[in-house]
Amino acid sequence: MRYVWLVAWREFCENARTKGFWMGIFLFPIIIVLSGTLPVLLARQGVSTRHYVLMDLDGGFAPSIRAEMNRQRTAELDQELIAFARTAPYSEPFSYHIRKNPAGLSELDLAAWKLARGDQYLEVPGFVPPKARWLEVSLPPGITATNDVPLLETELKPWLRGELILPPSTATPEPKLFAAVIIPRSYSLTGTNALRYWGENQADTELRDTLQRFLSESLRRREYQALGVDPAVIARVESHRAPVVDLNPRKATGTEKVNIADRLRQWAPSFFVYLLWISIFVVSQMLLNSVIEEKSNRIIEVLLSSVTPGELMLGKLAGVALTGGVMLGTWISTLVVIIAVQVGLVASRIASGALPASSPMATLPTDILALFQSSSLLPGFLAYFILGYILYATLFLTIGSLCNTLKDAQNLMGPVMLILMVPLFLLPFIPRDPNGPIATFLSWIPLYTPFVMMNRITASPPLFDVIGTGLLLVVFDLAVLWGCGRIFRTAILRTGQPPRIIELLRWIQGRGN
Repeated sequence: MRYVWLVAWREFCENARTKGFWMGIFLFPIIIVLSGTLPVLLARQGVSTRHYVLMDLDGGFAPSIRAEMNRQRTAELDQELIAFARTAPYSEPFSYHIRKNPAGLSELDLAAWKLARGDQYLEVPGFVPPKARWLEVSLPPGITATNDVPLLETELKPWLRGELILPPSTATPEPKLFAAVIIPRSYSLTGTNALRYWGENQADTELRDTLQRFLSESLRRREYQALGVDPAVIARVESHRAPVVDLNPRKATGTEKVNIADRLRQWAPSFFVYLLWISIFVVSQMLLNSVIEEKSNRIIEVLLSSVTPGELMLGKLAGVALTGGVMLGTWISTLVVIIAVQVGLVASRIASGALPASSPMATLPTDILALFQSSSLLPGFLAYFILGYILYATLFLTIGSLCNTLKDAQNLMGPVMLILMVPLFLLPFIPRDPNGPIATFLSWIPLYTPFVMMNRITASPPLFDVIGTGLLLVVFDLAVLWGCGRIFRTAILRTGQPPRIIELLRWIQGRGN
């Protein structure tokens, strides 16, 4: 056993000295931080201003559409100004009002920070208004809105394809026409003429969806008025929602109401399944590369002069497991620290009045931290990581012993990678029916047990499933260790092409060369 630990320590030291090990440790916390801030940053800065033209052939919709787009832009600027005022180091009345009344602000306070006309804001020190996402422009030179629709669209196509550039705007020096919107004559809910939306980028449907939603509401109001029904009455009635309270029968009496923490508990395992998948794949890949490199450099022959193949195999498994354990421990510790810092920041914002104590955002970090501390997520993750690592690392180690180059290994890794991809495809579905027939069936397949049972762990699966699948996985791991150990003993010093399946079966039976 002493030699096993010596090999394990050597393997750990070899991996710990690599750049990939330290990059793996530090990149994950950076990714976690960026995943929370980058989407917000991209939403504000990442998309350039989109220019569009609006042609309303009857003229009955364009004024209200423009008013709606201006209202949305003003609301966006108001929210940015409110967010800025909550953190601005000023003593002005507006900033004070926001801190004391974060739920809203009076028109008088808002008017003090805005000009009387338009959406141009006062020169507030440090406040940078976000760029407008959508900007309506006039028709390009040489195009007249009175032309027939086919001719009008033909003339617009070069501008929409970017072959012609619009005159410079306040947002972009050389703007490209992003979309053209044509509202035909006699446009109605029951008519045959449809709104014609021209745009090369069909992935960004924000403008199209906004216009469709607004026009649908406008047309419905016209239908109500034609039928003699007051649209305001309809809007008031439709604003009501049937009251619903979500209750969980497994919670204690008096606390049955489902809250954010309960919903997090249902979906949090999916994050840990993804982390489990990454960690098993990364550390197993380390093991595969290590074996192939040592085999190609003949280092493996030197090692086998001092230890047995079994001791070498177990030592390598233990050493890389220690490497993966250090990485995982760092990742999870960093995650807990980030959440704890968020709890402190939220508490300070509540104390200063910048955030209402009843706001969902005020309790979210605390709920996540409590989920980690009180649930079985971390113990379950540790158990399934160990069992899953033994299974897949042994397979990867065996593949490495069979091959002399990474190219040979990639051919054999194909089936294993296909098996490993299945849990990722199941991530959205298992939490919706964690104790259903599909989840239960997959739990009893040892290759999937670590991932599926980790996904079911907070859904109170039957004790029979927990214990039964756990014992089956342990037995399967031992069988894989035994069979792969026999293959490893024969293959580690072998050169040439990887063996065929019939040869592997002979090696498992002890009839190796």
